Amino acid sequence: MSNQMTPEQMRDPNYTPPLHVAIPLGIQHVLAMFIANVTPAIIIAGAAGFGFGSNSPDFPNMIYMMQMCMLLAGVTTLLQTIGAGPIGARLPIVQGTSFAFIPIMVPIVAGGGVEAMAMVTGGVLVGGLFQAALAPFIGRLRFALPPLVTGLIILMIGLSLLKVGIQYAAGGVPAIGKPEFGSLANWSVAGTVVVVTMVLKFYARGMLSSAAVLVGLIAGYILAYTMGMVNFGGVERAASFAMPKLFPFGIEFGAGAIIGIALMSFISAIETVGDVSGITKGGADREATDKEIQGATYADGLGTALSSLAGALPNTSFSQNVGLIAMTRVMSRHVATYGAIFLIICGLIPKVGAVISTVPIEVLGGGVIVMFGMIASSGMKMLADVEWNTRNMMIFAISLSLGLGLMQVPEAMQHMSGTMKALLGTGLLPAAVCAIVLNLIVPESKD
Repeated sequence: MSNQMTPEQMRDPNYTPPLHVAIPLGIQHVLAMFIANVTPAIIIAGAAGFGFGSNSPDFPNMIYMMQMCMLLAGVTTLLQTIGAGPIGARLPIVQGTSFAFIPIMVPIVAGGGVEAMAMVTGGVLVGGLFQAALAPFIGRLRFALPPLVTGLIILMIGLSLLKVGIQYAAGGVPAIGKPEFGSLANWSVAGTVVVVTMVLKFYARGMLSSAAVLVGLIAGYILAYTMGMVNFGGVERAASFAMPKLFPFGIEFGAGAIIGIALMSFISAIETVGDVSGITKGGADREATDKEIQGATYADGLGTALSSLAGALPNTSFSQNVGLIAMTRVMSRHVATYGAIFLIICGLIPKVGAVISTVPIEVLGGGVIVMFGMIASSGMKMLADVEWNTRNMMIFAISLSLGLGLMQVPEAMQHMSGTMKALLGTGLLPAAVCAIVLNLIVPESKD
């Protein structure tokens, strides 16, 4: 591809490559993020009690959530690539449903069905608007989140999600009278996904390497199909075309949901700044401008608020696509635009979501073991840049102990109010707040 474009064209965000180059690159962007984009919807829908089987009465809600995650990922990507006034970085930023909010949302929706999703919708709306309001000041707020804090937060996100990956790989949430949970058949399917993903990531090149998780899921899916674990009952019943609905689950405003999602929106805003910087550095060997950073933050926040209107989940820039740009060195924002159009088309066709829903939970478990582990690894990579003196070690130790401890012993908060119990029970928020505050007030170490 590089022999078809000059180095100047490859570094120019406004350059439009020929279609035979731009479309495959756009599809590659979609392949790199596709499963990660719909997985949060599956997890939250499952936690809310919508059910994974096509016979579940709430199963259409899960299909709708996956559909909206695809549609809104495409729409918010267009906000970034095409822009509108001050909104959008006009860079090849691919947006998708954020994993970071899952530890916050799972306790809110736990078994609550549609009513609980209304609470999430209100939190996502307020959180998105809050993040958009941060855009003019985001550059001046970065001092509060050095690698010590951001690395710990990303590590905690990964650690808090590992339980979900193991449960899915073993066959779902363990239940009394479910002897197949943790069976050899379940683990063989999940293990196939992990092994194929690793082999392709280390030994393949180009698009196969970039889409290693997706190909691994396909391999696990094929094995699960031969073992009779795939059910296509929901595909026939799904519509061929459907438009989004306004507040399909209703909307409620609860203190716990608003505070938790707003705090994570602040962290998401800083993560987006890092992604924008990674794109300009990896694709054009330059620093991001203030205008690009502000525009990206506006699009991130308003895209999240827009998602709430359709009952979807928070949106953010996808870091795996930043890595793709560093690999291809193609900075054209129109490449990501083609990918966004593909996502929008998929989001308008419920049968696409119904097909994805046929993926057995064990197959998905193998994929999320890899994805959640990579989130934790990314946090460790950030922490590698930290100077491990006594001050930083103490901040890290106290924050990590508090976060993981409260996550493992929720009974320790039984005398607190419902809102505080929900916020502290995530483990992630107390760890993040503790690290941010201690980093601001503890003096620099003298050793």
